[in-house]
Amino acid sequence: LLLAETEGSYTVQQNYTSLDIHVGQSSSFLVTMDQNASTDYYIVASARFVNESLWQRVTGVAILRYSNSKGKASGPLPDAPNDQYDKTFSMNQARSIRWNVTASGARPNPQGSFRYGSINVTEVYVLKNMPPVTIDGKRRTTLSGISFINPTTPIRLADQFKVKGVYKLDFPTMPIEGPPRMATSIINGTYRGFMEVVLQNNDTKMQSYHMDGYAFFVVGMDYGEWTENSRGTYNKWDGIARSTTQVFPGAWTAILISLDNVGVWNLRTENLDSWYLGQETYVRVVNPEATNKTELPIPDNALFCGALKKMQKPQDISSAPSIIGNRSKPFLSLVMMISVVICIFN
Repeated sequence: LLLAETEGSYTVQQNYTSLDIHVGQSSSFLVTMDQNASTDYYIVASARFVNESLWQRVTGVAILRYSNSKGKASGPLPDAPNDQYDKTFSMNQARSIRWNVTASGARPNPQGSFRYGSINVTEVYVLKNMPPVTIDGKRRTTLSGISFINPTTPIRLADQFKVKGVYKLDFPTMPIEGPPRMATSIINGTYRGFMEVVLQNNDTKMQSYHMDGYAFFVVGMDYGEWTENSRGTYNKWDGIARSTTQVFPGAWTAILISLDNVGVWNLRTENLDSWYLGQETYVRVVNPEATNKTELPIPDNALFCGALKKMQKPQDISSAPSIIGNRSKPFLSLVMMISVVICIFN
């Protein structure tokens, strides 16, 4: 497997026999068809970092077939990497995925001109997640001691129409001390600022975090508690730019974000259970200029709710397809909250 691209960023091309792809991530590979064509080959996607005996039923198997193959793939499916007692294997693999700063293409630094390591950081946030807790008798998850409550009025619409009290711009830069609480607390990002976010995973489960609207630079990860001295280990030259990153149990991951995209952007765990229970926040980025040409206007078919529900316009549904008339069959979409390892074996 020759890794060529990860979430829109060209990578330094390296060969892997297997690669951990975490929840919400994507990668592109080049496969050289130069193996012995005596048989077909298995391509296997299997669960990692979960109770693997429970997830064997969702192991995905495909067949890579040569036109002159002399037989079908046979034998048992290959095992995932045997790293049960080596917790650095997967992390070192993640560190090895680096940005190709000489390749041209659609990415945040065309021709390698965006040297993120030389940009001054304007704001720092340390976001720490813990195992689920009980708040006011309810099971909740938190970021930095705050369990997010979704407002009834969308945040960006509340800004546009000056609705007060929908949220607070008081998300802490460091985890709060004392008991956890529930709140609609969001991060106040500075337009054209450069933000450092440290994702500290103090849970026993693997986490992956996604940020809407941005590709951020993954500059460091390690086990233990993050400190300011940890910056000495950062990759300040060719850290990969992506929108979803993994955070290992008992470890941290540091990302850098160039806040040039105006809007209110969700920063969340990709574990659906934890996300639903409050392990998320938003980063609000507003252009302070009076003439805002950096954000598109509200679309005509926007849905208004909460304090703005009286502004809702009638929806034209005349062109919508009829489910009954078309006899559409129901389907089941299975969302796998797992990490995946992809292997090629015969």
